[in-house]
Amino acid sequence: MGKLMTYRGIRIGLILLVSAFLLLPGGMLHLGADDNLPKKAAELTKLAKDLIGTWAYAGTPDEAADPPKSGGRLKFFTGKNWCITQSDPDSGKVIFHHGGTYTLDGDMYAETIEYANENTAELIKKTFKFKIKVEGDTYTQTGIGDDNPFKGEVWKRVK
Repeated sequence: MGKLMTYRGIRIGLILLVSAFLLLPGGMLHLGADDNLPKKAAELTKLAKDLIGTWAYAGTPDEAADPPKSGGRLKFFTGKNWCITQSDPDSGKVIFHHGGTYTLDGDMYAETIEYANENTAELIKKTFKFKIKVEGDTYTQTGIGDDNPFKGEVWKRVK
């Protein structure tokens, strides 16, 4: 019983010590860090957060429509990775799939293809740049540069 009490006492003491250190001014953890960010940095954080999720291709800025009920093209974003998959609406077979990592600097987005199936393997190691925006459940990316074949795409959030 004595060893158990000593172990609990040490564990509780360590928890209290670490908690106190982290919460002290100048400690390792600064709570409410977003409150002190410049306005532009806070907006970047919001855009980065809004981007995360699954998106269904809805067309171009000139001709956007509702995504198809089955098949179609899906794009997935995590905090630093992305991928895109298109399947045949009738068979469900994958037509193409590729993805990689991305960076976000303001509304300037750059994606690098790190892997692909045979149909899009020529894209591996290429980086494409876009200007992006997320408005509600609509994501729009506009290709930048003459070598970017993806000029303008509109996506709808999958719920």
